[in-house]
Amino acid sequence: MTDANGRPIVAELGRPETAEETWARKDAARTARRQHQTAFNLVIALIASLGIVLFLVAVVVRPNTTVDRTVDYQQIAADAHVGDITLAAPDLPSGFTSNRADFSDKASDDVDVWTVGFVTPDKQYLSLQQGIDANGSWVSNQLDQRPSTGSRVIDGTKWTVYDRRDEGSDAGNHAYSLVSTFGANTVVLSGTADDSSYRTVAKAVAEQFAR
Repeated sequence: MTDANGRPIVAELGRPETAEETWARKDAARTARRQHQTAFNLVIALIASLGIVLFLVAVVVRPNTTVDRTVDYQQIAADAHVGDITLAAPDLPSGFTSNRADFSDKASDDVDVWTVGFVTPDKQYLSLQQGIDANGSWVSNQLDQRPSTGSRVIDGTKWTVYDRRDEGSDAGNHAYSLVSTFGANTVVLSGTADDSSYRTVAKAVAEQFAR
């Protein structure tokens, strides 16, 4: 339907559009197309990103075994230049490995410290720290300032006990600790290992210092 001048009559208006109305209608249509295209592009981008993530997850190699970082703690102890100091490097049964062994000169509290990290046969952690001429503050710091919970004798050697296993994960790698002194050497055993592993390491350490 057109008016007398041949212009189309808009049903909603009952008359022909003015120039301004025509421009506004076309502008609204253009805006709607742009918004639709932007939303469409966003969806395409999200799908592409998800595809890349899924691809990476599928192709990246994820090892299912612990990386082997075994070190020869006894050889490291033998090669250390520490004068006449005996570094604790006990002979342990098959199944025990070490993932750390190092000597720190005046590490903390002005104490020389020899550290060995053991992995037990059941894959638990047990660290050995040997403080040479250690003072009380050094020992306390190694044990997070916690008080002792008793003592025990292992193969004739008395060890002070720091049992924090009731703290669960809050105790970290200090769930259970044993401390004993051999001459000028204070040895701190700490970790998450079971009682059998503690007995094995404690006995071996005492045997080495008794030689």
